[in-house]
Amino acid sequence: MTSACAFLSEEQFRCSICLEVFTDPVSIPCGHNFCKRCITHHWDVSDRCECPVCKTVSIRKPELHVNTFIAEMAAQFRRSSVKKTRKISVQRSFSEGTVLCDVCTNTKSRALKSCLMCMTSYCKTHLEPHYRIPGLKRHELIDPMENLEDRICQSHGQPLEKFCETDQMCICRRCISLDHQPHRIVTLEEEYQRQKDGLEEKEAEIQQNIQERQLTIKRMRESVKLSREDAELEKSNSVQVFSTLIQNVENDLAQLLVSIEEKQKKTEEEAEGFIAELEDDILELTKRSTEVEQLKYTEDHLLFLQNILSLNVPLPANKWTHVQVYSLYEGTMRRAVAQLEERLSREVKKLLKSELKKVQQYAVDVTLDPDTANSKLLLKNDGKQVSYHDFKQNIPDTPKRFSTCASVLGKQSCSAGKFYFEVLVKDKTKWEVGVARETINRKGHITLSPKNGFWAIWLRDGCDYRAGLSVHLSLKSKLEKVGVFIDYEGGIVSFYDVDAAMLMHSFTGCHFSGKLFPYFRPCNLDNGENSAPLIISTVSETKLNV
Repeated sequence: MTSACAFLSEEQFRCSICLEVFTDPVSIPCGHNFCKRCITHHWDVSDRCECPVCKTVSIRKPELHVNTFIAEMAAQFRRSSVKKTRKISVQRSFSEGTVLCDVCTNTKSRALKSCLMCMTSYCKTHLEPHYRIPGLKRHELIDPMENLEDRICQSHGQPLEKFCETDQMCICRRCISLDHQPHRIVTLEEEYQRQKDGLEEKEAEIQQNIQERQLTIKRMRESVKLSREDAELEKSNSVQVFSTLIQNVENDLAQLLVSIEEKQKKTEEEAEGFIAELEDDILELTKRSTEVEQLKYTEDHLLFLQNILSLNVPLPANKWTHVQVYSLYEGTMRRAVAQLEERLSREVKKLLKSELKKVQQYAVDVTLDPDTANSKLLLKNDGKQVSYHDFKQNIPDTPKRFSTCASVLGKQSCSAGKFYFEVLVKDKTKWEVGVARETINRKGHITLSPKNGFWAIWLRDGCDYRAGLSVHLSLKSKLEKVGVFIDYEGGIVSFYDVDAAMLMHSFTGCHFSGKLFPYFRPCNLDNGENSAPLIISTVSETKLNV
């Protein structure tokens, strides 16, 4: 069987459907062979019994029997393939890290040298002619090396022995005269030494990058830890607050039910008193009715007259005709809900003030940067106020300065952690306040969108408050002081109505890079109605009764 396999190709024992060596091979009427499972499945999914190779169609599905001769041959090929794979694995394991002689035919010996002219590696025995024959003595021998073709110029077939500093590549001698004539050429040894001398600096740079990333990882883990602690504290506070709110609701509900029950009880007691008096009246009237009935049949004139006088006493007055004992409960629940809403509103306001107090702990003493201010803006000496004027100042138009829009940035920046500041916008009809990337365009028209590096809110027409490009902000009262909060790692920029302690809007899911600077634009005078300045207020002056 082994000798037979030597004259046959493995391709002859592959199924034309699965392309693998036969498993349970069967022959069909046209003479072609397939795996039993493959041809059965092929016919099951096809609408006729057709040979996949020659397309011969059988009228009915033939009975299939395993061809034992082909099955044995296929099994022999599989065993032979496994042995070959194992042999290659053993040879690779033996020769790993070792260059073998390319000339040895049976057992390969370890190579002693490689020849760049012959493109061959030689053991000690087969290397001997290179030391003896004059023509071979001129060949360049190097330490044994695999992939010798990598050391030969692909264009000219000569050894790569020079380095072109201009093109940063290894070249052969012919490359110098043909393609690199005006370039700076050095030997491989010179370039090797230069590059090697720079390895320490490169290694130091790499180590510095590693340390920077390790430090970043440490900071991230610390941030995650702090975030987890904040989350646990927030969860605890939330449970406490909502438990209190739920308890208040339950107490108010219980009081409402007790009030309704007491009112109903009082109504029932009043009704019972009325009913008792009415029943006494009925007894008295029933007695009189009986006396009247008796007198109707009395013929004794004296007795009749004596008794009729007693019946002339006035009947009990019907004073209950208009008495209403039904209690109206309409509005009871509404009043209770209104009281509950008022109480919840107080609790929510207290929570909002507490939340604002938390972000205020990240307050930064922001001042305006005059080097960024548009020429029509006037800044106070303390760097806390900016207003618009209808004339340009004679100041240089530097790259940092806004040239078209009358805007200005703060000096302080945020590139990590949390950052908070407040701006007084009272008595203005239009303005813009927020934060901006350091890399924003300062020389043309500005579009307030995160895409362009701006996270801001703005006012137009004295009442139209918006965030970003078009998000409308619904405020109960006119905004006088804006609080701006940045959570750099969290990707959040939030805006607060400081006086109402209310969160107005948050940009979330932001991806910050580089520095973020406070952004201010007082806008034009608006016929004198918008002359008030934007004022950066000191957060410590904000008094909240928490």
